[in-house]
Amino acid sequence: MNGPAPDAAEAAIRVVLADDHAILRRGLASVLAGEPGIEIVGQAADGGHAVRMVAALAPDVVLMDVRMPGVDGIEACAEVIRAAPRTKVLMLTISDEEADLFAALKAGASGYLLKTVAVEALADSVRSVVRGQSFIDPSMATKLIAEFAELAAAGGGAGAQDAGTELTPRENEVLRLVARGLSNRGIAGRLGISDNTVKNHVRSILEKLRLHSRMEAALFAVRNHLFGPE
Repeated sequence: MNGPAPDAAEAAIRVVLADDHAILRRGLASVLAGEPGIEIVGQAADGGHAVRMVAALAPDVVLMDVRMPGVDGIEACAEVIRAAPRTKVLMLTISDEEADLFAALKAGASGYLLKTVAVEALADSVRSVVRGQSFIDPSMATKLIAEFAELAAAGGGAGAQDAGTELTPRENEVLRLVARGLSNRGIAGRLGISDNTVKNHVRSILEKLRLHSRMEAALFAVRNHLFGPE
């Protein structure tokens, strides 16, 4: 088992597993149930079932496969985020296709992991997304960074100068640092403000831009060329 034991007063992280392979679901349930502070509250065999289960159980996290029959994981992710914004979606898939990664992030996923991930890393990822962080499989993160670099080098597009204008100057500063991959603590240190103030700024940014995750905010900043000078 990995990770610290939860405080007695701290509720366990409630997780729903969504995958069309029953053996994999059972294996994940068995392993994650042994992790401190994690409770498996439901299992779904397809995206539609996952959405209904989220509505009934209000879990903290859904571990969602990308490719499932009927409603796939990308569509289900978007539906979950619309219906239950506090539920985090962590994609767990065999697909290392860039298109699936970007579609998942656009749908509001808080993370994207390949099924080759170690159990300890999977459990840590579940805990991370509940804390408001994003987690991308290292092998996929290199593709995301490459995409960031291409977008940043492409120059401003039409309307880019207006992007983010509804944000305050401080929120724009925070957004640029989120896009550079800094944690709340790192942003707080850079700007000389508290972690809690950063958290409030990030929440306001997501609300104003109608985004669902830090990763989506980072993509927004890169696509709209809001990096500015270091």
